[in-house]
Amino acid sequence: MAIVESYLQGTPCWVDLVTTDIVAARDFYSSLFAWQYDAYPMGPPEAGLTYYMSTLHGKNVAGLMQDFEVSSETDVHWNTYLAVDDADAAAARAVQAGGTLVRPVDEIPGSGRIGSLLDPSGAAIGLWQTTGHIGSAVVNEPGAVVWNELRSSDVASTLPFYEAVAGMRSETEEAEGLGDYTQFFVDDKSIAGAVATTGVDSRNAWNIYFAVDDVDASVEKVLALGGSVTQPAFDAGGVGRMAGVTDPQGAVFWLISN
Repeated sequence: MAIVESYLQGTPCWVDLVTTDIVAARDFYSSLFAWQYDAYPMGPPEAGLTYYMSTLHGKNVAGLMQDFEVSSETDVHWNTYLAVDDADAAAARAVQAGGTLVRPVDEIPGSGRIGSLLDPSGAAIGLWQTTGHIGSAVVNEPGAVVWNELRSSDVASTLPFYEAVAGMRSETEEAEGLGDYTQFFVDDKSIAGAVATTGVDSRNAWNIYFAVDDVDASVEKVLALGGSVTQPAFDAGGVGRMAGVTDPQGAVFWLISN
């Protein structure tokens, strides 16, 4: 089990789900990934909002929440957050670099400072400055996040943006079956990827890959639990076997096994 105690600036550090049906989402992901949950009330009691931390082995993996203003499957999504040393400064750099501030930086007492942006291609990305909650404490094992990947109609335009905002250096090379593939680096460690959008998934968005023991068996389980397949399982040379799926509410994510 890969335990994380801190994240360098520019590293994807947290993911969370915004959904239309939190009860159904909790049931789906607990069945698929064996997640358990800790509940944290959000806002005033009368709002009735709860943020759920999913856990493996008692350690945080991801977040889930219901947004009562979300009314269609097109709004259901997974978010990716980048670790930053100073969320306010990073947000200012993002705007200067051509991004759009969607949600001003705000304080979550005892946890961190959070901001939401759109990069120059329109892909949503979050900023997270820890003041207590570092993000995902377990990664790179079945049921946990193993990779974050930007899919964009204009990858090249986003690279200076991520360099300016969080110091993410990039390198682009040709990859088998994918064409040009970009890797982001922090302190010479590959921490995320970027690839051009395709007809299969034409959204400009950050995609999340969860590790599983067996992709084909997990795809069958997704279907049995009411989810769907956006990309049938295939072998990616030198990477592993992967598939694109959605949960029953329509949130897109990927499964991968080595």
